[in-house]
Amino acid sequence: MTDRTGSVFGNEIDRKTIKAAEKSKMKYIKKYGDDSGSNYILGAEDIGTLDFIGAKKLVFSENACKWDDRPLIVGNIRMGFGHYRISIAMASCARALGFTPYWLDLAGFDATGSKMIADQNKLYSMGSKLSQKSKLFNAAVWEPLNSEGFRKLTYNAKDQKNSELLVPILSSIPKDVPYIATHVWPSQAAVHAGLVNVVNAIPDNWPMALHLSEGAVHTVQTQFAYLGYKTMNGFSDRPLKCIPDGQLKITGRYVDHELLAGLDSDNAKRAARAKEGRPMRFLLTVGGAGAGYDQFLGMVSHLIPYVKEKKAALFINFGDHRNAFERFRGDIRSDCLREFQNDYALLKKHVLDLDNSDAEGICAIFNDDIFEAVYSTNLLMPKCDVLITKPSELAYYPIPKLFMKHIGGHEVYGAICSQEAGDGTFECPDIKDAKIMIDRLITEKDLYCHFVERINILKAQGEYDGGYNCVRLAAGIGI
Repeated sequence: MTDRTGSVFGNEIDRKTIKAAEKSKMKYIKKYGDDSGSNYILGAEDIGTLDFIGAKKLVFSENACKWDDRPLIVGNIRMGFGHYRISIAMASCARALGFTPYWLDLAGFDATGSKMIADQNKLYSMGSKLSQKSKLFNAAVWEPLNSEGFRKLTYNAKDQKNSELLVPILSSIPKDVPYIATHVWPSQAAVHAGLVNVVNAIPDNWPMALHLSEGAVHTVQTQFAYLGYKTMNGFSDRPLKCIPDGQLKITGRYVDHELLAGLDSDNAKRAARAKEGRPMRFLLTVGGAGAGYDQFLGMVSHLIPYVKEKKAALFINFGDHRNAFERFRGDIRSDCLREFQNDYALLKKHVLDLDNSDAEGICAIFNDDIFEAVYSTNLLMPKCDVLITKPSELAYYPIPKLFMKHIGGHEVYGAICSQEAGDGTFECPDIKDAKIMIDRLITEKDLYCHFVERINILKAQGEYDGGYNCVRLAAGIGI
């Protein structure tokens, strides 16, 4: 295993930072044990919710995985829904191009490296929650950390060293298997483990050294991100060597094959509903950390009169976040409310029925199963007219978007990307601005149809083909 802590693309890391990184790794070994000599065997089991793309989950097993003829691994971690959602997009595109996708959630094993991830995820979740409760903490700590702290080259050293703890989990994987990572830790782990066809799919539009994984092909979704990563702009106070040729690619946005296959028809129906004055279908996504809940609740309250007048309908996906779901039920008491609680089959039927009738009322959706929780949004996107979301991974999806206030400074540039592309609004920083934008989307038909037409243009230009292109790069096909 090559040590990658001391330099990044030929840019040396200072000795103090290296020692801190080594100390961090040893802390986890002391806390959870040294399993570097373990002989973990990976087997595969079906993922029922994702059976339509034939995705298989890699798990510890006594029986070694019998790899299909054209395997492709999607390496990820559960940190919010974002990395899971991008992973599903990669798996979907892999299947469409003739590969069998294997799902590798490095946070889901009884191993030292997985426990390290759980600790890190817990800290990030605590910070996110605190940032919503304390304006001082958000301004003094959280915003700077997410926009500038993670941006520095020295931050990469600790992640590189900690990701060495993940290597034992990957020890039984063939070294030449195509592998796409949707978070930097699975990418770094794969490179440390000796895999040679690794794609590091960078999720954010704001360039940060946090996402660097030397030894992998780095992919970005936008021109803005390409320039920032290529030059490593702002990653250090000193001039840095650029990322070498061939190790950074612009792919376009990471979107599921299923969302693209029927997009032309979906957009035609969206435009028709707007022009005919039929109820506008709003899809809202809610995070488990409670991030932006007050703004979310304010928008729902503002939309309820539109719902009663049959000018709007709401679909709200709470994912697997029961606390947020229960809180909403207590805050919104409406005879328009219909619940889909752990009933994925009924939700799928309801989604199909939307092809033949107008949407109405408020649908609140909750699933304990993580895959059902994430994919409920995917089921609804083609049938809905507007997605209301913070500007995170969903900022890049082909549906008109209304952006809530960001959580973490890096998300700001997701909204900027969408606004400049023309398929989403600017970020609405408070309830007042969000309410105004809702009114405009419902009443200004030309504005709404502009978003729809821009999506048609972007699709024709291949802007949403990032998932396919990542698969091609991992498989050595090229783009």
